[in-house]
Amino acid sequence: MRILGYLDHPILKITVFKTDTRLSIKFENNHFEQTYKFRPTEKTNSLNELRQLVDEPFIEKVMSHFQEMDQDFAAAFERNFPEEEDDDFPEII
Repeated sequence: MRILGYLDHPILKITVFKTDTRLSIKFENNHFEQTYKFRPTEKTNSLNELRQLVDEPFIEKVMSHFQEMDQDFAAAFERNFPEEEDDDFPEII
């Protein structure tokens, strides 16, 4: 696998990878990543064509998925590691 290039975005790091049989577009934000893998076609074989594929509606969906991932992670963390109340006073019996 080799890096074909990067797509500019103010928030996300977007990397395009290429193998002999597959293209991958990886989106990264602070804590999560999403990767879309597909076979190259006549229309999606160059970095410029992939820039066209990753348009604003596509980015909006990716950002929405990141928000859902963050909510899912926070909910799982809260379920499994609930916050304990920190009392600085001793328990009175």
